[in-house]
Amino acid sequence: MYGVDFTADSRQHTLAPFLALQHPAPPHGRQFQKRISWVEQNRRVILSFPSIPSLCFCLFTSFGARTRTKFRIPKRSPASVRMAVQEASENHWQVAKPVSNSKKLKRKKKRVKMSLVKVSRPSASEGISPRTAKYWYHRYSLFSRYDDGIKMDEEGWFSVTPEDIAVRHAERSGTGTVIDCFSGVGGNAIQFARRCYHVVAIDIDPQKVELAFNNAKIYGVEDYIDFIVGDFFQLAPFLKGDVVFLSPPWGGPTYSTIDTFTLDLLKPKDGYSMFQVAQKITHNIIMFLPRNVDLNQVEELSWLSSPPLNLEIEDNYVESYLKGITAYFGDIAWRSPT
Repeated sequence: MYGVDFTADSRQHTLAPFLALQHPAPPHGRQFQKRISWVEQNRRVILSFPSIPSLCFCLFTSFGARTRTKFRIPKRSPASVRMAVQEASENHWQVAKPVSNSKKLKRKKKRVKMSLVKVSRPSASEGISPRTAKYWYHRYSLFSRYDDGIKMDEEGWFSVTPEDIAVRHAERSGTGTVIDCFSGVGGNAIQFARRCYHVVAIDIDPQKVELAFNNAKIYGVEDYIDFIVGDFFQLAPFLKGDVVFLSPPWGGPTYSTIDTFTLDLLKPKDGYSMFQVAQKITHNIIMFLPRNVDLNQVEELSWLSSPPLNLEIEDNYVESYLKGITAYFGDIAWRSPT
């Protein structure tokens, strides 16, 4: 037994009733317990220890009022270990005891009422195929009055101009007669009719013309549109109008896989031939083209006329997503929306 004594404070000390301390596990992993016997006699304290290392550890921890004891909190949960401090009087020693994880505060579980929401899905009667199903989920951006009886075929789902962009085209066209050379299911023709005096809607597919007429009735503008089944290139010499709108087929959804879309990929003829035919009607031309089109080629179109036409290129977004670009030629370039 090794003896150590020190002079106690003038005030009477009441020794804490703890007789055992849990020490960290030794290197070999076994845990042991050091028992400390306190004997206070004649203002001298005798401490008995089994070994000198234990004596040094106890002397260091016994002056708890003057030193800090750090406890390592498990990484798995910073709040999983709580410390309970047993305090005596002002100058008394303090002992920190780890509290078991089982004594956690019980949290009341809130019951959340869940309501089932019916998810609508496309049906075959709407002309939806696996190829066009993704467009169906954006149907209200194509036609805001879709639920009132709008009809489209498979090609119409990925070729119709979104309504917000069609409205923009109509605002820039003015109030004269507009010739929609590839009207499809009527997305642009309907918006032109709502703001212009007269619209000539041309498409070579009789089914699309029938669908466009049905959709125009839903918007109440069928009386302002002349629907014509025919080939634009054959009808062009007989047409007269203030604005020509060109939104030819882009070749299907695969156009987006091309790094640079060139004008020769447009259908049914290349963009240069199409533009020259439109120029014979009027020099005020609107072209709605893919977002990845070669802009240098678009600029070249303005030089096909003498003198060169004014040109304005506009990016068209729907819900922060770039859908395409619109080129305005002639007097409607840089025109304020009406």
